[in-house]
Order: sequence, then structure tokens, then C-alpha cells
Amino acid sequence: MYIVYKSTPIPKEANVSKALSPAWWREAIIYQVYPRSYLDTNGDGVGDLPGITDRLEYIAKLGVDIVWISPFFKSPMRDFGYDVSDYCDVDPLFGTLDDFDRLIAKAHSLGLKIMIDQVMSHTAEEHPWFVESRKSRDNPKSDWYVWADPLPDGNPPNNWLSVFGGSSWQWDSRRKQYYLHNFLVSQPDLNFHHPEVQQAHLDCLRFWLARGVDGVRLDACNFHFHDRSLKSNPPALVRDTATVSDVNPYGMQAHIHDKSQPENVAFLERLRALLDEYGAVAIGEVGADDSLAVMAEYTAGGNKLHMAYSFNLLTAVCTAKHIRTQVEDFKARVKDGWASWSVGNHDAQRVMTRWGGAHPTPAFGKLVLAMQLSLKGTPCLYQGDELAFTEADVPYELIQDPYGKTFWPEFKGRDGCRTPIAWTQAANGGFTSGQPWLPVAPEHIAAAASVQEADADSMLSFARRMIAWRRGMPQLTRGEIVFFDAPEPVLALRRDLEGERSVIAVFNLGAQPASFALPEAAGAEKLDNPGLAGEVVDGQVSLPPHGAWYGYAR
Repeated sequence: MYIVYKSTPIPKEANVSKALSPAWWREAIIYQVYPRSYLDTNGDGVGDLPGITDRLEYIAKLGVDIVWISPFFKSPMRDFGYDVSDYCDVDPLFGTLDDFDRLIAKAHSLGLKIMIDQVMSHTAEEHPWFVESRKSRDNPKSDWYVWADPLPDGNPPNNWLSVFGGSSWQWDSRRKQYYLHNFLVSQPDLNFHHPEVQQAHLDCLRFWLARGVDGVRLDACNFHFHDRSLKSNPPALVRDTATVSDVNPYGMQAHIHDKSQPENVAFLERLRALLDEYGAVAIGEVGADDSLAVMAEYTAGGNKLHMAYSFNLLTAVCTAKHIRTQVEDFKARVKDGWASWSVGNHDAQRVMTRWGGAHPTPAFGKLVLAMQLSLKGTPCLYQGDELAFTEADVPYELIQDPYGKTFWPEFKGRDGCRTPIAWTQAANGGFTSGQPWLPVAPEHIAAAASVQEADADSMLSFARRMIAWRRGMPQLTRGEIVFFDAPEPVLALRRDLEGERSVIAVFNLGAQPASFALPEAAGAEKLDNPGLAGEVVDGQVSLPPHGAWYGYAR
């Protein structure tokens, strides 16, 4: 064991009883909370765990099932919590372990499950493991991280690049060696080839599972292992612009040696065995040159990840062809694996701006949510998307994200999607009584949650209705998916479930009216839906801009 329990854990039996069925997660909806920006209760300008606890009723009222909380562990916050210095404690910025226990107890009382973010591939340089590792080449943790001698000319051992810019190797004068960092220089990569590193992480995860955690989201889960021979990566045959922006040279390499190594499969099997002890689930973030191949490998067989998601719907492309291709390719290549479809998260420009353009309409937000909830897989919603928040404009002098500072101005970083939630129209949107760590967008304050609560036609009201409606449609939660050929910008699909009538869904992704001729065998019995505009006459579905139609097939 490499951890010390800091308070009495909750018995694991309390967690197991919450599982509704062996595959309950397939019918669930995940809601991501970025704690720095949810609600600040102590006036320091940064959201905290008590703030999340205070808003759990709001989350439960949405109708979601799982609350994924981005990292709240001890951290120097150079990457805002994704650089962990203690995996088994809460950073004082966010509260205490007791605050977390109160959060999870309240969530469970409301029927919500809690999923925590685990950043296993790297730590903060302040982590005691790295502090010891860098002291010498012969201490007990000397090979817990990826160290390499320089080439004869003093250069790094190979050409591997960091996602956040520049070489992924940093010289360390203590050991007179380079250490690997796939992200920030201050985020050294652990050596997962060392069995003690794997066990240490499993012990840390057990600490949280024993407290009642229901699931884990694995950050950058294909970065755990590297090629021990340290071969240089070849040039990319097709430049990657899905996982990084086109101004980032990282996309110019084929990343076949620095991540997505075959040894990771066995580790994920060990992790799954631990999760199964507690009836907990795992979702993995996969950013790879061929993400579908990695997702297939990591979700196959029912003994690794329960589900995985990629950046494939987090791109700027919003065409019916693109969405259909991603879903069909997943179905064809991932086979028995399960997808989680995300159109927004803390690393991507908000979908209302990314797909909706400079002046997106409320109808567009409703359409995107309906479409996301109609795909086969577990939807993952990002905080603020239920309010149709657009990307905030954060001026350079207020930018906090080191990623954005490196690639400014063509890439402005991730702060625009991370600004605090506007709860009311009070100062700072009711997020804090102090100075917020990022400015609260004026347009968000104008569309604050309290404003939308009072409007039956608001995005928030629609989201609640849509989620509740989907829950009563087993075809949309468990059915197979088939797409119809349709002209852009129409996306048309059918969900089939044995013992139930097939459901047809037609979406107009465009800003102009569109139509779709239903196949003869499809029928035209319109389903009452939560408020999406669309009609059918003589087999022809007519859709206004950003309209949608649901109906039963014959």
C-alpha cells in the first residue's frame, strides 16, 4: 500500500446496493461539473465542493443520473487540478474530505451517482513520488517516472512532442537526465511499466471507492504507457486536427510510440476488477490518431472500460454526414463496446458557438440536445449546455489557461468554456461574492438559470422535459440505431428495440427550412415530443430551421 486513509471510509457494501442493473450505465445520462466554476460558497472566487452540494437538487431536477466531477484533489493548480500532488485528499481550495463525504451522501439521497476524475498518467512535480524520484538514480522511486539519458549531443532521446507545445522531454539537473511530460513541463509522466506504480494508483482509487464513489472518468487513459525503446514517432500521414488545434505541431506526428501501447489493456483489466468489487463504472477519454481502434480495444470483452469517448464530436464540423459517420464507424469498429457521446466538455469550445456560429438561436441549443440524446450511447452533458451558454470571450490579460497562452491568438485556450456558471442576475451571476477566477460572461448573466427557471420555453425547461421524455422511450436508451440517407443538413435515424415500435427521428441541423421524405415503410405517426417544431404531410417531414420530428415507424 502506498496511501494512508485520512478518515474512516464508507463500507463498500453501501455502494454496491445502488446498482440498478448490471448495465444501468447504458441508460444513464452523465452531467459534468467543473468545480472551479460551478458555485463558490466562501467568497474566494473559486467554486468548491459545498457549492456543488448546494446545487445537487438543480442537477437532480435535470433528470440526469451521474455527476462527473472534474479533479478536486490537492494540486498546485498549474493545470487547474489535472496536476495532482495528492490523490487521496481534497485541495483546500475546494474544501475537505468531510465536504466530499457530505456531497456524496446528499447525491445518493437524491438518487444521483458520483463519478470522479482520475488523472493517472502524470502527477504534479510537487507530488511526493516525483520529489523522491528526481533526487537520484537509485532511490526507491527512481524509476517510478519516465527518465532517459540525453543523446550524445545533449538533445532529448527522441522527437516526442507535448500536447501543450514543444518537446515532451524536460532536462533535470539533479539526475542529469530528461523526464517525460506529455502535457505541461510541471506534469511528469509516471512509468506504468513499473508494477508498484500500477498498484499505487489502484490503492488510491480504492480509497475513493470505499468512500462511496460510483464511478471514475479516466483522463487521457491511453497515455499510461510508453514504448520502452523510446523510438521516435514518424510524421502523421494525415494531420490530426481533432484532438489538437491546427496551429499545434503535435498533430503533425503519428503518435504510435508515446501512447496507446498494448500494455495498457492488462492494466485496464486490473482496474475493472477493482471497480467490479464496488459495482462502480469507468469511462475513458481517448485522444488518439485512430481513436476508434483504441476505444474498441479498451471496451471489448466486458472486462475493461464500461464505455469510452473521444473528441470526434468535439470538433468544429457540424454536418449530418460527420455525425452519422462517427456513430456508424463506432458501431462497425467497436462492436460490443459502448460509446459515450459528448458534444461539449471543459477542453472544447462551447457547442453553441462551435457548431452554432456567432449568433446561435435557442432553437439550435434544443436541437443539439435532442440529437445527442437520440444517438446510441450514454450522453455526457457539460455544465451550462443545459442553459445554452455560448463560448465566453476572455481577453488575453485575463486568460488563465497555460495552453491558451502558448498558442495565442489563433488558439485562445480553454477558458472560454470554463467561465463560472451564472445562477442569477446578481453581481457575478450569483457565482461568488468575491472576485471570480474567470469573468462571468454578461451574456450568461442575461440568460442565468434563475431567468430560465421562470420561462417555460427556455433551454433549461426544454432540457428537463427532453430528458424526462427520453427516459420513457426505451428505444432511445437501449435500441439499435440505423441511419437513413438524407440530404444535408438533415440527419435522419431510426432506433429499434425488440418488443417496441421503432422510433424515427429527423433533425434539421441548418438555419433554413428543410424537408425529408420518409421511406415508404417508415410510416408517419407523429410522436408527441417536448417542444420541437416539425410536421409531416403525406410522408414528407417539414422542418423549420433547427427543427426536429419524432415518429413511430409502421
